[in-house]
Amino acid sequence: MRWPKLRRADDQAVADSAGETPAEQVLTVSAEDGESVGAERRFRWARAFAYWLLPAVALLLAPVTGYLKWQDVSARDSQVASAEAVRAAIDGTIALLSYKPETVEKDLDAARTRMTGTFLNAYTSLTHDVVIPGAKQKQVSAVATVPAAASVRATADHAVVLLCVNQAVVVGQDASTTTASSVRVSLDKIGGRWLISQFDPV
Repeated sequence: MRWPKLRRADDQAVADSAGETPAEQVLTVSAEDGESVGAERRFRWARAFAYWLLPAVALLLAPVTGYLKWQDVSARDSQVASAEAVRAAIDGTIALLSYKPETVEKDLDAARTRMTGTFLNAYTSLTHDVVIPGAKQKQVSAVATVPAAASVRATADHAVVLLCVNQAVVVGQDASTTTASSVRVSLDKIGGRWLISQFDPV
């Protein structure tokens, strides 16, 4: 007669408390070790990403960021230059085409301060030789207005503006006559001021 094989009480307690066979316990430990290794690898990859990849990406993007910033600043500078040049072209055109017979010399000499280069020389000769004597002799007065203006192009020191100009002229006691024209005005920035360098009817 065989007697049933007795199991040690402590073995039974371990088996009962764990609810696992020794093989299952081994598998459980192996899985935990695998998760630990995976977590360590992920940590190493994240650290490598933070210390190496991110600075490399930042270094590659720096020139692009610099270019975009330069482009933005250039665009804003161009907009400012364009607005200033348009205003100067309008004011300068009104000044050089407007005068009264009693103040014609003063009016046109003041207008000369808005010009530069060869255009200044040509305007000076024309006004002193023709316009001023004629205005005094025939009592000519003129008033210019600019109903429309548009910037063609503008940089930090040079701009081109297209103007629509109306000039109303009165000779003696005659009725006023108005002439409409389009003018292409070129300007150069000299000493912080936009000055007319060319004045071409189109």
